[in-house]
Amino acid sequence: MSDSAVYRVLRSTRADDEFLLLDTETADPVYVERAGYDDPLADRVAALEPGNTVRATFDWDGERPRFVALDRLTETHFSFARDVSPTFQAALDCWAEADRAGEAMNAHLTRNTDGDVNGVLYVFAEQAGERDLFAEFEDGLRPLDPLVARIEGADPPYDVFVLDPAADPFVVVYIALRRDGLLAETVRDTYSLDS
Repeated sequence: MSDSAVYRVLRSTRADDEFLLLDTETADPVYVERAGYDDPLADRVAALEPGNTVRATFDWDGERPRFVALDRLTETHFSFARDVSPTFQAALDCWAEADRAGEAMNAHLTRNTDGDVNGVLYVFAEQAGERDLFAEFEDGLRPLDPLVARIEGADPPYDVFVLDPAADPFVVVYIALRRDGLLAETVRDTYSLDS
């Protein structure tokens, strides 16, 4: 059995019957069995969503690690979508500014109609060659936690959208500061994403 630590939950891209958990301090991956638990642990495992943070302890004796103890700490949610269209104007403007400056990334705060900050928008240039930046975010090779950790003045849960526009040379990471807010709802509806 392992010591308890805090992890970010991601959907495993290698198998549907496991979660990918990233240690929030080291980004070390743990692929954890999703099924075969008894209640009440079974209910806790079934309730996990990509983006949640959890405090977990594992049993390492089987083929794959299994949860022994699990507590959800935040209900932040991550969504990933490829070939999205149309690209929203704030992302296009953010990218145009980065492109003019010769930068590979840029960030902006977005605001609602009342002028209140409702999100943090990042754009990253697609990488030349074999690198797939979108896949690196989705697979946890490039953790999203450093971006989420930079948020000040708002508390989780957030809704984090990683979007790969069909017609543009950049990847978008958009953090809606309120998971139940209008911004998160609009992005989910625009790109047909689950909540």
